[in-house]
Amino acid sequence: MTDTIHTTALPTPIVSTMWLAQHLDAPHVKVIDASMYLPNANRNARAEYDASHIPGAIFVDLSVLSDELAPFPHTLLDAARFAERIGALGVGSDDAIVVYDTSGQNFSAPRLWWMLRTFGHDKVAVLDGGFEKWTMESRDVTSQATVIIPATFHATLDAARVRNINDMRANLDTYAAQVVDARSPGRFEASEPEPRVGVRGGHIPGSVNVHYATLANGDGTLLPPDDLYAVMVNAGLDLTQPIIASCGTGVTACAVILALDVLGVRDTAVFDGSWTAWGSATDTPVVTGPA
Repeated sequence: MTDTIHTTALPTPIVSTMWLAQHLDAPHVKVIDASMYLPNANRNARAEYDASHIPGAIFVDLSVLSDELAPFPHTLLDAARFAERIGALGVGSDDAIVVYDTSGQNFSAPRLWWMLRTFGHDKVAVLDGGFEKWTMESRDVTSQATVIIPATFHATLDAARVRNINDMRANLDTYAAQVVDARSPGRFEASEPEPRVGVRGGHIPGSVNVHYATLANGDGTLLPPDDLYAVMVNAGLDLTQPIIASCGTGVTACAVILALDVLGVRDTAVFDGSWTAWGSATDTPVVTGPA
């Protein structure tokens, strides 16, 4: 197949299974399985990849691309270490990257999409519907190992896309940005316990709740733009104003960022550390109950 990636733009921020099937063998199209699960899911993402994945896809463990020295899970690496680690996995700056996961709900693929965007790589999209839709359509899968050829990745941090706990404290004084929480309503309201020991239940004062799972159809594809817009506006968001997304550790917050990107909303950021950072601090204000 000829190199179509330079003549056919990669659809972003999502790409259809049809598009990927048509471009799967194109040079510089890199497919990544970025699946992960919470411990209580009793699923092994790497083992599932080894058993069945999209042909040519590589597996990327988000923990490997996170700062293991940080106090909270899934903390963003600095640019140099991110570039080194993802390059060692065979992902280069020339690649057009399609990320998927096996959750059927865009659980973790948007996190890698956001990380790549945050480090300056715009040629990246999430597979709409993920592996579930791909297999529902009886498309090719394989258990054959993908050969990893290290590549050069150039990373430059776009700091405007990231917020830390001090930024979030300051935002309580100004409310310059809206805060949207992607956790389940039960965790947001503190009617169900947090999965991590020592983390209080509830939410950041003034934040609104958009559970990431409500953004997907039954087949795992994103809701149509009109429906996404209705979900966001009904939650209380003004899409003309800055938005910071939060969740448990900063993973599913990226699903909200992805949906906002589909709607053309670009003034967004992710609270790195998210509720695990806020809820485990002893001096941060916490609100319970509905938004």
